[in-house]
Amino acid sequence: QVQLVESGGGLVQPGGSLRLSCTASGSQFSLFAMSWYRQEPGKEREWIAVILSGGNTMYKDSVKGRFTISRDNAKNVMYLEMNSLRSDDTAVYYCNTHSSSWPWGQGTQVTVSS
Repeated sequence: QVQLVESGGGLVQPGGSLRLSCTASGSQFSLFAMSWYRQEPGKEREWIAVILSGGNTMYKDSVKGRFTISRDNAKNVMYLEMNSLRSDDTAVYYCNTHSSSWPWGQGTQVTVSS
């Protein structure tokens, strides 16, 4: 069974940057469109970015121009480069297939605060 492990979160000041990583076990990673999601306390988990197996990307409007999603299929790893972070980016960040078909990992906490 595929396992997802997110890492790279932390505390950052407004305007700062972080790079999140998502490592997937198993051999099917390269076949799937992969997405990043986030969940703020008391709110539903929301989709924020997707990268297709061929590399095309799409973003939620609120992160477009600030976040960049990428993947390394040879390493079964996906990344989220986050720049110009704002307080409303504070959330637990998760990765999964675009259809959320794999078990969720534990997520990684991103806190944007001065």
